[in-house]
Amino acid sequence: MEAVFTDKHFDLVARCKQGNKTAHFELYKLYSKSMYNVALRIVNDTDEANDVLQEAFVDAFGRIKDFRQETTFGAWIKQIVIHRAINFLRKRKAELVGLDETDVDCLANEEETDDEETEWKIERIKEAMQLLPEAYRVIFSLYLLEGYDHEEIGQVLHISVNSSRTQFLRAKRKLIEILKQKGHLK
Repeated sequence: MEAVFTDKHFDLVARCKQGNKTAHFELYKLYSKSMYNVALRIVNDTDEANDVLQEAFVDAFGRIKDFRQETTFGAWIKQIVIHRAINFLRKRKAELVGLDETDVDCLANEEETDDEETEWKIERIKEAMQLLPEAYRVIFSLYLLEGYDHEEIGQVLHISVNSSRTQFLRAKRKLIEILKQKGHLK
């Protein structure tokens, strides 16, 4: 049995394909904030994230007629944003670290009971993520936040699957170290 999905913005995309500028603007309003956050998690700079966002939407709207709507517009634009952000990092010549495997403890899995405490912990983790080296932050974000697997990360970053896994583990270890240094983990 084949899964069937419906894109709730199918009609907006169809109007974009016909050149309707209002539909372009509506799609931009719907997706710009979440796509900005995706870009920011990867490039870690607000101005650069804005640049990535604008370039991604220009690219998407320039190729909207090629979009076959086999997936949602949100999934499609997210892929474009991620690729644009990674290309932006390549221009900065991000150097990825070596390949040896390491063991690492998982991030603390404490039970969350209070929404305020949960928000506080999320903010501490976001702050710590910004302190990660660029290569670690990118892989950590792609894997945990964007849902890419290591094979996809390897293809996108032109690294091996083992390198992706290793850098993810190192990123987790470094994040834990940063959180401990700041007194957020014991």
